[in-house]
Parts: sequence; C-alpha cells; structure tokens
Amino acid sequence: MNFSSVDGNGSLAVTYRDTLTTAVTKNVIVVALCICINYINGTLVHTFNKHQIFNVHPRYILFIHLVINDMMQLALSSFLHVISYALYTINVSFCCLLLIVAIFATLNTPLSLAGMAVECYIAICIPLRYGQICTVKRTYVVIGLIWVLSTVSILPDLFILLATEPLEFFYSRVFCVRDYVFRSTYSLEKRDASHIVFLVLVWLTLLNIYFRILFAAKAANTDVKKARNTILLHGFQLLLCMLTYVQPMLENSLLYLFPKHILTMRFTGYIFIQILPRFVSPIVYGLRDQTFRRYLKRYLCCKVRTSTHPQIVKHRSNRAVKIP
Repeated sequence: MNFSSVDGNGSLAVTYRDTLTTAVTKNVIVVALCICINYINGTLVHTFNKHQIFNVHPRYILFIHLVINDMMQLALSSFLHVISYALYTINVSFCCLLLIVAIFATLNTPLSLAGMAVECYIAICIPLRYGQICTVKRTYVVIGLIWVLSTVSILPDLFILLATEPLEFFYSRVFCVRDYVFRSTYSLEKRDASHIVFLVLVWLTLLNIYFRILFAAKAANTDVKKARNTILLHGFQLLLCMLTYVQPMLENSLLYLFPKHILTMRFTGYIFIQILPRFVSPIVYGLRDQTFRRYLKRYLCCKVRTSTHPQIVKHRSNRAVKIP
C-alpha cells in the first residue's frame, strides 16, 4: 500500500511506495479475498431471500443485515485499496463520499455483533419471553438504531470539514485516507473519543452476556453450549473489529518506531482488521447454523434444483419449517 506521512501543516512530507511486483501481489490478494468472501456472502443473502423461514426470524434478519453491511464495507475498502495504487490521489469530494459510507459500514459491524449477542442471550436465558421481546418490527428498529449511532459518530466530522476547509480543498486531489480528508484537530480528537466509547460499551455488553450464558451452560444443555460457542466466535470477531478503533493510534506508534516498515505493517493490519472479520461472519451463523446450512448447500456450489410441481415445492417448504 502506498503511504505518505504528514507534517504539522497537513502536507505530505515523506512518501513510501511498494515495488511493482509487491504492489501487484498485494492487490491480487485483496481482490481475490474480496471476491471469494462476497461470493459466499452473496449466496447467504440469496438463501435468505429465497426462503420465508428466515424472513420472519429476528436472528436471521440481524445476521443478514451484518452480511450485507460486510459486503458493502469489504467492496468499498477493497476499491479504496486498489485506487490507492492505480490513481494514488483522487478528488476530495469523491473520496469524502467513499470514506463516509465505508466508515458507516465499519462502525456498524461491532454494533451489529452486540445486537446479535443480545438476541442470543434472550433466546437462551429468557426463552419464555423471546416471542414478546424479539419481534420482526423491533428487529428493524434495532437495525435503525445501529445506523443512527454510526451516523452520530461520523456526521460531526463532515460538519467540521465543511466549516474548517476552504472551498478549493474539495476540488483538489488527495490520498484517500480518513486522516488526510478529516484532518482537523477537532475531528481527530472526536474520532478517538468516540472510538473509546464504542469500545467500552460494546465490550461490556458482550462480556456481560457471555458470562450470563456461561453460567446457564452449567445445566449441560446442548443448545446453551452452542450459544456459548457462538458468543465466543462473536468475541473473536469483535476483537478483530475493535482493532479498527485503536488502529490510528497503533499506526502512529508503529510509524514512529519503524518508519521504513510501515507499508508491510499497514497491509497486514488491513488484512486482519478489514478483511478477516468479514470472513468470520458466514461461519458463525451461515455454516454453523443447521437450518441455514441445509438451504445454503443448494446454492453455494450452484447446485440449484428447480421443480415445476407447486405441491412438491410446498411440501419441501413445510418439511423445512419443522426443522428446529
């Protein structure tokens, strides 16, 4: 990845670039991972839309929201990665639009994981009230709140940008990184503060739910143990996602200690922070869930079988609903 350090005035001071072979290798890796993961995620979305059993269950609605969000985030981050080599700099206004959507999607991921963990807790620890608490309508309200919280986090940066930068800046070209566009001191301080708040709230939620399910698992119930394992996978995925919140501070420290290796460290961080968490999502609910897996196998390898007899289709659908 290209990298440019910034001096105190916000101008580019030192520029590091990969060799042609290294640049091609990195971009091939990123594009290949993006295509593979989004193919799997696209199959999950197709499976969700094809079967009514998933459309009426809050768990699968939250899951597919996470999958769509991951697809959007992965596509945008990969696109920004490639154009950082192909074009190096792009128009500030266009870059600002791409960054806002990418940041929305990035911030949505840990919040979505927290919401899915809460749903898992209610299903296991309060099963008698699950139908009253977790309804389809309330699920979409939760998804709306997730987007509102992400909006509250990023929109102030946009207002600060419009208030502090001259009009000419939006017609100029810039290396498309958040800190080079939202470069005001106020934006940097607000970003760090909001990241810390998100980090603490989401982790407290996840840890609280995990220990509650852990205590419930002493009854040796298989479903509870599976839920506990699901929360553990959520925790691993969330740990990777949460690195997004400390990434700016981590990069600055590494830049100070190892300025000549910043390209390797930044690319490694990109793979582990932006791509790897999106690979975990299909595993947690897509492949581990028995019901989803049963339908997913029909589409993942393009083995779709159609039937012209409506009664057979209906019979198969009714059998599928009976599966716990």
